[in-house]
Amino acid sequence: MAGLDKIIGQIEEESKGAAARTIEAARAEAEKILEMARKEAEEECGRIERRSDQAVANILERGRSAAELKKRGSLLAEKQRLIGETIARAKEELKSLDGEAYFEMLLKLAVKSAQTGEGELLFSAKDLARLPEGFEEQINAALKDKGAVLHVSAGSRDIDAGFVLTYGGIEENCSFDAIFDSARETLQDKAQELLFS
Repeated sequence: MAGLDKIIGQIEEESKGAAARTIEAARAEAEKILEMARKEAEEECGRIERRSDQAVANILERGRSAAELKKRGSLLAEKQRLIGETIARAKEELKSLDGEAYFEMLLKLAVKSAQTGEGELLFSAKDLARLPEGFEEQINAALKDKGAVLHVSAGSRDIDAGFVLTYGGIEENCSFDAIFDSARETLQDKAQELLFS
C-alpha cells in the first residue's frame, strides 16, 4: 500500500501543481484583461473629455457671438434712436423759427420748388394769418428769371409748417413734415455722420 499511497500522493501533488498553474494563468489572464479594460477606460475618458472640452468651447463661442450680436443690436438701436431724435429736434427748431427767419426760409423753399408757369401757394391757417406783407411780391421778384409766378392762396391747408404748391391739379407738398419724410435716408446718413464720425 505504500506504493499506492505514494502514487496517490504524487497524483495529488501534480493536481495541486496543475491547479496552482491554472490559477496563476487565470490570474495573469485576469490581470491582462483588467489592464486592457483600464487602458480602454482611460482612452474613453480622454475621448469624452475632448468632446466635452469641444462642446464647452462651442457653447462659449456661441455665447460670445450672441452677446456680441446683442451688443451691436443695442448699439444700433441706440444710434437709430439718437439719429431720429436729432432729426425730430431739427425739424421742430425749423418750425419754431421766429417770423422773419421762418418766412425767409419759406421764400427760399418756394423759389427752389417753383416750376415754370403760374402756381399757387397754400399755407396753414396759422401761417396765412401771420404772412408778412409783400411776401408774394418778394417771391415773384426772386422768380423773375425762372419764368415762374406764384400766388398766395386765400385758402389754407391742414399742415403744420411749410406750404403746398399747386399747378393746376398737381400738388407738391412742401410742408416740413413731407420734406423731412422724403429726405429721411439722406438726413439719417448726415445725422449719423455728424453724431458718430
